[in-house]
Amino acid sequence: MSISLRLFAALLLMQSLADAQTSSDSFIHSRAAYYPNSDEKGTDKGACGFGSFGATINDGDVSAASDLYRNGVGCGACYQVRCTNTAYCSDKGVTVVITDQGSGDRTDFILSRRAFGRMALTTDAAASLLALGVIDIEYRRVSCSYPNKNITIKIDENSNYPYYLAFVIWYQQGKKDITALQLCETENLVCKILDRSYGAVWTTTSPPSGPLSLRMLLGDEEEGQEPWIIPTNNIPQDWKAGETYDLGVQVDL
Repeated sequence: MSISLRLFAALLLMQSLADAQTSSDSFIHSRAAYYPNSDEKGTDKGACGFGSFGATINDGDVSAASDLYRNGVGCGACYQVRCTNTAYCSDKGVTVVITDQGSGDRTDFILSRRAFGRMALTTDAAASLLALGVIDIEYRRVSCSYPNKNITIKIDENSNYPYYLAFVIWYQQGKKDITALQLCETENLVCKILDRSYGAVWTTTSPPSGPLSLRMLLGDEEEGQEPWIIPTNNIPQDWKAGETYDLGVQVDL
């Protein structure tokens, strides 16, 4: 083998190793705590704006995040979290949904009590983990899956038809972030970009009229933006505060 060919092979190997180390499938080491005053499930006052839905989604396996909150972009994202003490912890760990913002002693996650205990091998081991309070963990982004559920929006109670519209997105699926939303009139296709108010809450003043089509732009830091996704179901013309609307689409990206 020539020197140039050996050099090319070495560079290719180094690139492959670098790609493996930066892959989204790789685990990242960190620490996690849990809500000390919570019940088994999550909080209904989280910074993502999910309300009571945020306490029960994913059977209560939820978490607050610090840096991973990302000014609300991280709301609804799913992570596999597993503790690293082999005496107490399972290899599988637990999959959690980000529903809140918060941090502790150098932690990336503050889990619900239920999720914290589900990282353990046994019930006794779970009690030992809870007694520790803060533990070493490793985590990675994984795809969110809600069988038999479509992406759904919940109209905020502060919405005022037809002058002001705010809603939160439920059942965000897949492994990508919702980076932008457009609200479009279905008849003449006039569209308006929505503002992320906070967390997973999107708002607009003077929303378009008539039945409305919601368009979602998905993306991530590694692969960039994806094409706009257009749900099959429209938001009705006479949308109402407090109502939920099934958008009729599932996303696995």
